[in-house]
Order: sequence, then structure tokens, then C-alpha cells
Amino acid sequence: MNIGTLPERNARCRPHYTGVIFEDQRFSWREFNGRINRLANVLLGLGITKSDKVATILPNCLELLETYWAVAKIGAVVVPLSQLTRGKGLVSMLRDSDSVCVITDSGFMEHLDAVRGELSIPDHRYFLTDGSPTAGYQDYQALTAAASDDEPPGIEISDSDPYNIMYTSGTTGQPKGIIHTHQIRTMYGTLMSNYFRATRESVFYHSGAIVFNGAFVTLMPAFFLAARYILHRQFNAERFIETVRQEKVTHVMMVPSQIIAMMHAPNFSAEALQSLEMLMTLGAPLHQEHKDELARLLPQRLYELYGLTEGFLTILDKADFPTKSKSVGDPPALFEMRIMDENGRDLPAGEVGEIVGRGPILMPGYYKRPDLTAEAIVDGWLKTGDMGYVDEDGYLYLVDRKKDMIISGGINVYPRDIEEIAVQHPAVSEVAVFGIPHDRWGETPVAAVILREPGAATAEELRDWINERISARFQRVNSVVIMEDFPRSTAGKTLKRVMREPYWAGRETRI
Repeated sequence: MNIGTLPERNARCRPHYTGVIFEDQRFSWREFNGRINRLANVLLGLGITKSDKVATILPNCLELLETYWAVAKIGAVVVPLSQLTRGKGLVSMLRDSDSVCVITDSGFMEHLDAVRGELSIPDHRYFLTDGSPTAGYQDYQALTAAASDDEPPGIEISDSDPYNIMYTSGTTGQPKGIIHTHQIRTMYGTLMSNYFRATRESVFYHSGAIVFNGAFVTLMPAFFLAARYILHRQFNAERFIETVRQEKVTHVMMVPSQIIAMMHAPNFSAEALQSLEMLMTLGAPLHQEHKDELARLLPQRLYELYGLTEGFLTILDKADFPTKSKSVGDPPALFEMRIMDENGRDLPAGEVGEIVGRGPILMPGYYKRPDLTAEAIVDGWLKTGDMGYVDEDGYLYLVDRKKDMIISGGINVYPRDIEEIAVQHPAVSEVAVFGIPHDRWGETPVAAVILREPGAATAEELRDWINERISARFQRVNSVVIMEDFPRSTAGKTLKRVMREPYWAGRETRI
């Protein structure tokens, strides 16, 4: 079950069909498979063998997409790292992953050069994908241009062989590398194709970061089906809409911040997006206010996916949205879910507890961390660390992330409950609620907001408006912080932990 066979099959079955589009470059499946083969043969020539780890530190680019498939063909393991990873965190991840090769670009050279002395990677295994030949780096473009585009020698791959290691952290000294096998990524392709009603004539489009695991939710089905996959360097709301219109895109996935930006773009219209059959939100909860507006403007298209990179998910299907819009759906076939209390006992419908699940995409573990794996997976069940409840039909309703819960005066306060109120204010575009220390209550909620228009409301007005509408006194926000933008991860997720850090204080307006 080698996923690296997919591009070769696509090149054989649909050789002249435009399979991959990056920016203004268009490639038939035969052409793109040839590019993958050239890189695979370069890596083999440098002594990269089965199970060797190849790290990438790249933005969205053709070379990153090629690497994902080239390593699969030769049985190596890709370690995609964000270009936001620097210093000790970068060293920690490269060491922990046992990476023997690094592919990056000129924009990241200074950060990599600063730590190369702390790594044991041979000098001839550093690649630069752009710019002129540079001392200490292999020229990616020159090497691949000179390489053969023949299929690399057949390498035996089993279902359980690792394909990638996705890191969730590393700045704390305890990086967690999530292993995905070839079988797991195969399940991404087959499972998602089925649930998204996708066919080989579908057109998938992605403009978020593909180092984010969520990107594989559409990447794998596109290659599994030999459909069309469009990738852009970065997200731009106006360009996103225009690309959907021009290319007749059928399937997209977006994080909430991208959806909000799209809905507020000057060229947004239902007509421009009429080709869409699926608009999936994932990565963070999309607040109900935005869900309802999107469903009104683009009916029968919205899906929502709740999931963990470690290997559990639920999907709210577009057909279920009218009756279950406040839920994040139910587990797909072959998945199981439980809601458990702090003592590990199952809770009945309607009661809030920790979401626990298992299924065919469950990771075999964290790389070289059996201790952390044993904490996360207990008796074959993944402990998500998220809080929620199910209804009588088994549909999941997220309450909040366990780590984001605020304990104020001994009472559990769920930030999402407050966020759902705050986002209804006409001046508010986005909101994030988190706890700060309080002498009397231990913690107290603070609401950070992004306004639709600068000056549309004051922090004091928003605080009073929110507090007048919340259902319980202990949910009252202590203050409101107005920001131009939120700190976000490469995947576009709001980083509440960064908001709590002292250095952030100089950027806010407090009352």
C-alpha cells in the first residue's frame, strides 16, 4: 500500500489530463509524475534509503509538493516543518526526527545556517530550492533537471511503514512527532473521497499551508482519484474567489479565519462560488453566527470536520447541516467515539466529558516517545483533551478544549460559550476568549476581538454588550482587547497561548 504509486498510476491512466496547478504553472499527470521521479532519483543518488527522514522547511511551493510524493516512492519519511520554526525548536525537531536531509529555500537560509553546527546532517544533503548555487547547499533545480524521470527502482513498502512525521510542538523541549503510515494516508484518500462525494472530475483547491496536516484532507483524495489539484503559495481572499470561479473548483477546505475573510471580500458572491460542491471548515470551531450566514449565502455546501492529527475525526455532512448545524457531526464508518468523565467512565447523551475515539487513521504513536504515546492512547482509545457531549443520535457538540477551559471561583467556564455571544455584535469580525490570573477568582475571562472596521466599537462598549447577554454571572468578561489581528499558527489557528504571554501586552488596548 505505497501511496507513492498514485502519481505513476495517474500518469498512466490520465497522462494528458491537467492534474496539478501551482500558481500559473499547469502540469499534466505525466509531467508532474516525471518531476516527482527526478527528485526521487536525486535522493537515491545521495544515498537516501528506505526509512531515512527528509525534512522540509518550505512555504507552499511546487518543490514541497514534489517532495511529499518523491519520498513515498523510495520509502523515505518526510518531516514537514514550518518556516516559523526557529532556533532551539528547529534544532529539537531536526534532531528528534533523525533527519538526514533538509530541503529549504533562500528565505530560510540564515535561520538554518545559525543552527547547522548543532546538527549531524552531512553537508551534501542540504538543498536550496531557489536562487543561484550557494556554498553549503545542493542546487535543487540543477540536480532535478539533470536527473532521470524514469520510475525509481521498486522498493517494498508495507502498510505499516511510516510515511511522515508531523510535529505538534517543539519549543518546550518535548517535541511530539506524530507518525502516519502509508496505510493511514491511504485511508485519508479513500475515506475523504467517499464522504466528500468526490470523483475524478472534481477540482480540489488549497491555498492554506500544506505543512499543516489538515491539507492532506483534500490532497490525498485528489491524488487518489487522479482529479485536479490546485495549490497557491498563500491565501488571498479575492484571488481565492476568482480562482474558484475561473477553474470551476468543486472542493475546498478552509480554516475559519479564511472563511471570514472570504465572506467579507469585495468580490464575494454566490454566483462566483456556484461551482463549489464542498466548502469544508476545519482546524478550529467556526462560530455559529458565521456558519448560519454561510449556509444562507451558499446553501448545501458546508461541511465541518473536527479532528486531531493523532487520528480521530467527526464530519458534519452538508445534508445534516439543516438539522445538526450546532454539532460537528458524527464519526465516519469504522470510527468509534466515547464521552468519558475524569475517572474514565462513559457518560450518557447530554453530559459533558472528554472526547475519546479510535478508528483506521489512528497514529501508531509519537516518534520515539512511548511515554507520551501511552498517555495519549489508552487501551487503543485516543484521549483528545477536548470537551464535548453527544445528542441522542450520536452527533458531537464541542464545548471547548480542555486546556482552554477557565476555572473561575471553582466553576468551569468554557470560552466558546462567551465567543458565540461576542461574535454576534455587528462590529465584531473574530473573537477569542481566554483566562488571565485574578486575585479573588483564580482566573477571569478576557475577550480579544478583531473589528470589521477600525473604530467601529470601543473596548468598553463591547465588554458591556457581551456581559449584558451572557447567561451566567461567572461568564462575564473582565475586559475586552481590540486587536488588528490574532497571532496564528501556520495552519491559521488562533494561538490563545501567545495572547497570554507578557510580550503581547504592548499590542493591545485594555480597559
